[in-house]
Amino acid sequence: MDAARPVRRRAGLTVDSAVHVVLLALLLASAVAVARARSILAAVMLSGIYSFLMAALFLVLDAVDVAFTEAAVGAGAATVLGLAALALADDREAPPRRKPWLALAAAAAAGAALLYATADMPAFGNAGAPAHVHVAPRYIGETPEAIGIPNVVTAILADYRGFDTLGEVAVIFTAGVGVLLLLARPRAGEDEPRPRRRSWTRLWQRLRARLRPRRRRRPR
Repeated sequence: MDAARPVRRRAGLTVDSAVHVVLLALLLASAVAVARARSILAAVMLSGIYSFLMAALFLVLDAVDVAFTEAAVGAGAATVLGLAALALADDREAPPRRKPWLALAAAAAAGAALLYATADMPAFGNAGAPAHVHVAPRYIGETPEAIGIPNVVTAILADYRGFDTLGEVAVIFTAGVGVLLLLARPRAGEDEPRPRRRSWTRLWQRLRARLRPRRRRRPR
């Protein structure tokens, strides 16, 4: 039995590594597809797929709370708001006037800096990492008595990182209010905003028309 345990551990690590590689490959493919998509509808749907894959990766990495947030906000709310905005705009991207070489160089430099910084990070799952040696034992040992909440994750999000969580909620709320104000803004030539029911009815009708597959005319 003792000799079989290391084999199981090695097999488990191999399966986890394979899952990580598959998810990262799908994330890379979806990101490239979003960047190359000229249809805004396709870009919105691919962005939702990217967020869903990211939530799955967080779940595999045992970050369940982050996975829930990514699935709800990234794959859910952001996709719905993107489709709602699409109903008021053209579904095709305008051709760029010039090549964005400066933006490409800035993104490449930022990516290279991030890759360079990962060399100093401890190995994934390393028990001797500073976060596992100093911070995690304190949270696990002192949270039930200091905070009075048995769930350590909830205590960290609501108490230790309370201001951080409040800032995230404020950002999401501000973004949602901004999108609603843009959707309710009257168009050119209209003096007053339209009634709310009529506006949202037109929005839903346009969204259904965009999502409805177009029938090809058969040649006579």
